[in-house]
Amino acid sequence: MLIVQKYGGTSMGDCERIQNVADRVLQTKKSGNSLVVVVSAMSGQTDTLIGYTKHFSKFPVEREVDMVLSSGERITSALLAIAINAMGQKCISLSGRGAGIITDDIHTKARIEYIDTQKITDLLKQDYIVVVSGFQGVTKKGEVTTLGRGGSDLSAVALAGALNADLCEIYTDVDGVYTTDPRIEKNAKKINKISYDEMLELASMGAKVLLNRSVELAKKWNVPLVTRSSFTHDEGTLITMEENIMEKPIVSGIALDKNQARVSIANVQDRPGIAAEIFGSLADNKINVDMIVQTIGRDGKTDIDFTISETETDLTKKVLEKFLSNVESIDYDCDIAKVSIVGVGMKSHSGVASAAFKALAKENINIMMISTSEIKVSMIINIKYSELAVRTLHSVYELDK
Repeated sequence: MLIVQKYGGTSMGDCERIQNVADRVLQTKKSGNSLVVVVSAMSGQTDTLIGYTKHFSKFPVEREVDMVLSSGERITSALLAIAINAMGQKCISLSGRGAGIITDDIHTKARIEYIDTQKITDLLKQDYIVVVSGFQGVTKKGEVTTLGRGGSDLSAVALAGALNADLCEIYTDVDGVYTTDPRIEKNAKKINKISYDEMLELASMGAKVLLNRSVELAKKWNVPLVTRSSFTHDEGTLITMEENIMEKPIVSGIALDKNQARVSIANVQDRPGIAAEIFGSLADNKINVDMIVQTIGRDGKTDIDFTISETETDLTKKVLEKFLSNVESIDYDCDIAKVSIVGVGMKSHSGVASAAFKALAKENINIMMISTSEIKVSMIINIKYSELAVRTLHSVYELDK
């Protein structure tokens, strides 16, 4: 079997943990498998490096930011290769460039365009374990890029797809996907199997186990994906096609995202094209907009509310400055959170959303915005009630049973 394994920052947190990863990797290799390993930077190192870049400028040059940030994964990949070689197994580390990961030219949020797998394939034929620096790639012009937060997951899934791997294993500090965050709800249960679509919604709505872009890619390439702990040998969670899941619960999980901010634009001129101008400017600056609510026009004016990641608030303020003279006000609220209900069973069951609204109303939790899809209901609420909302909804849908 050809297996791609990915180890996160906590798994690579220090030399002792890197040795633990080396032991696990070697065990997989000795079972007769070919192996590509993708690693993240040591836990906390990326944040430290980001801090260094912002010491000199609030908006540092993004090309240089990528040069700095990409160093974290190169360190851990080389250290793991050193450890495995010391145990008598041929192993080589590759940067994103060395692994042939070609991206577009959007620094700090690059997207993978294709992977030239020739070098990795040749090394595997020579019985090497190949360790790849996650989170990074290179443009066709040779410029180093990074893939954004959680990009090592994306690196692993993309490599698994490009190499036609038999399995992609994502190792983290948790032993699978839970019905909600166990740190918030002690009765949360581990999910044995979950569909790509459900996992994609949970990841998009704030579940931290997997990056949503990596799940999207796994679905596209039909890559069998397992997430499990690097500290135990427990079975993890299999992310697979919906057809492979026999029993489909109405609600599979509750996700919480506290990295949210609401932007409220009051008294915008109600004319064709104004929304395109506002959201076009945000898109040009790669600011991802989530929920959008526009009120019915009155006296030639309208209000527009939308949500963004809280981390992009400063950039959003800068982008929207040019609209200040044409509106009454632009307000920013960072004291919000998004709580979401996800489940493929919602397709064929009614009353799921109303049950959530009633439960939150009973707890006197006000819902500011609502967004729905075929298998998801998301609500914006005050952040101080967010964890109470999660526990309430987890109980309402009996996810602890």
